[in-house]
Amino acid sequence: MIVYNTTFHIEKDILDESLDYLKRQYIPKAVESGFLQRPCLRRVMQAEEGEGISFSVQFHVKNVDTLNFWLQNEGNNLHRALVARFGHKIAGFSTLLEEIDWEK
Repeated sequence: MIVYNTTFHIEKDILDESLDYLKRQYIPKAVESGFLQRPCLRRVMQAEEGEGISFSVQFHVKNVDTLNFWLQNEGNNLHRALVARFGHKIAGFSTLLEEIDWEK
């Protein structure tokens, strides 16, 4: 199991609208097919936030092949819709995290 994490930096003037979009449209659409599971939305805590606030959106996914399939068939369109709506006022980068069973 891997965790697909995208950190979004959101300008303050679109904060409410973009969080609503993430909660009501982006995340539900991302999990709709079942490839991405267990979504989490978290605020990134940092001392200096400057002109915006950062949030992390995380999903569990079976493996990298499943994630790549989702990105090609759904994820890229979802990203384009986000950019079309908010433009340069929201920026993101993604990382993959490997889940490790710490009890073994």
